[in-house]
Amino acid sequence: MENLHLGQHISQQFNEELEEIRNKVLEMGGIVEDQVGRAVTALVEGDMALARQVVADDYRVNALEVEIDEECTRIVARRQPAASDLRLVMAVIKTISDLERIGDEAKRVARMVEDEHAGAMAEDVRNELEHMGDQVREMLRMILDAFARTDVETAAQVVELDHRVDTKYVSITRQLITYMAQDPKNIPRVINILWAARAMERIGDRCGNIAEYLFYLVHGRDVRHPRSRQRVAEESSNPDDVQSPTQR
Repeated sequence: MENLHLGQHISQQFNEELEEIRNKVLEMGGIVEDQVGRAVTALVEGDMALARQVVADDYRVNALEVEIDEECTRIVARRQPAASDLRLVMAVIKTISDLERIGDEAKRVARMVEDEHAGAMAEDVRNELEHMGDQVREMLRMILDAFARTDVETAAQVVELDHRVDTKYVSITRQLITYMAQDPKNIPRVINILWAARAMERIGDRCGNIAEYLFYLVHGRDVRHPRSRQRVAEESSNPDDVQSPTQR
């Protein structure tokens, strides 16, 4: 865990403003985490009522994104933050964008839920989807916890978990393609299941993005490209080897 010395400003109001946007990000994340969990459950159980709840709650996520974004804009305009404060604001703006999109992906999964789709799923596919859903839910939980504690080590673990989700997605895709080839009549239903799996894979990608923003917040380095992302795990496990922006 890193100490960014946030909340050490002369202006108490500035301290409170920064803390407020951090809390709102975590509030937004909690709603999104709940959306993802319910969407996965609705998919594997064919629960239409639960799916409708996921879709209906999307407005709360959208409203929080707008609210937090506007507050960040006001902070930049009034406070002209620098160094770690500016990185925090920028990381928050990027994070809420990805959280909103995770909510959209959860809504996409929920909209794929219909009674016949649940019936079209073979038991092995259902189990694979449930396992994949558990993985992305765990990734989201971990990255929100990492954000709350500015913990780059946990963020690095999230990046590693994203590779497992990608592997699971490839496995599910192959299974579904086989089912479509065996019985072309099931193609429309299976495609919907495939899109739901794709949405979950994208949730994992978005969690990986947030991990990158956290690394930027702590170390002041952009690690969005593949080679840079590979160094997240290495440098988070050897923090003494990382130079701060002022040292470079």
